[in-house]
Amino acid sequence: MKLQQLRYLVEVAKQGLNVSEAAEKLHTSQPGISKQIRLLEDELGVQIFIRNGKRVVDVTAPGREILRISERMLMQAQNLKRIGEEFVNVEGGSLTIATTHTQARYALPKPIKAFLARYPKVRLSIKQGSPTQISEMVVDGSADIAIATEGIDHYPELAMLDCYDWNRDVVVPSGHPLATLDHPISLAEIAAYPLITYDFAFTGRNKINRAFENVGLTPNVVLTAIDTDVIKTYVSLGLGVGIIAGMAFEPERDIGLVAVAAGHLFEPSTTRIGIRRDAYLRGYAFDFIELFAPHLSRQDVQDALLCEIGDAA
Repeated sequence: MKLQQLRYLVEVAKQGLNVSEAAEKLHTSQPGISKQIRLLEDELGVQIFIRNGKRVVDVTAPGREILRISERMLMQAQNLKRIGEEFVNVEGGSLTIATTHTQARYALPKPIKAFLARYPKVRLSIKQGSPTQISEMVVDGSADIAIATEGIDHYPELAMLDCYDWNRDVVVPSGHPLATLDHPISLAEIAAYPLITYDFAFTGRNKINRAFENVGLTPNVVLTAIDTDVIKTYVSLGLGVGIIAGMAFEPERDIGLVAVAAGHLFEPSTTRIGIRRDAYLRGYAFDFIELFAPHLSRQDVQDALLCEIGDAA
């Protein structure tokens, strides 16, 4: 049994049982992957994949268990490399953060700038996606840390740590009737206009919907986006009233727009960090977490990882 065989096996499963795509991803040949997986099946004495001719169409019951253990073995092999790097390459290494656009654009620049000043030899990579996509990146080992508001709690493989609470602003063009109110804005006043806000999978959209439902209102959502800058662009064109994360409004940059506080109308949301329970974090990863969420010390993170393992037992 070789780690390379396990790597082939896991990648085929990750690519939806498409051996060709797995081969392309791993920069190898389709026949080579197929041969190694068959050798592994012969060694283990069980069939891992169900095949229809040359096509892989499903995973057998023992195959699902083998995949689960293979993923864990590959993660532990990666952990061994990281432990070695911790002592041999103290200042260098890599850190991959998976996050949403809002976090990458508005919450992460300052901690990332501080981190790179402290660790100039660390290769930092930011991957963006939906909360589900970024959580899966950490689960499958292609990212070290997930930062998002939703999604992380759906993955028991991930330890979850609260970072900060935030709420929403209504954003409108200068001179808009909602920009000159002499009282706190109401849901009824917002619902009187076409709305532009986040796609349902992003940034607390369910809490926006729930707030309107609770008072019997059905907002006219004319446009959704995953990118706050896109929402502000279309608001500036007069296509509707925007509801965005409060952190995403920048008066010095958002010329021609006005933000109206709406935190009293919606439940607050919490941005969280997700870390795979069995991952080994380099020392600089703990420092990055503390730069992003100063109340989270290295000990806090380690305690959360141990707590998650204990809860899962």
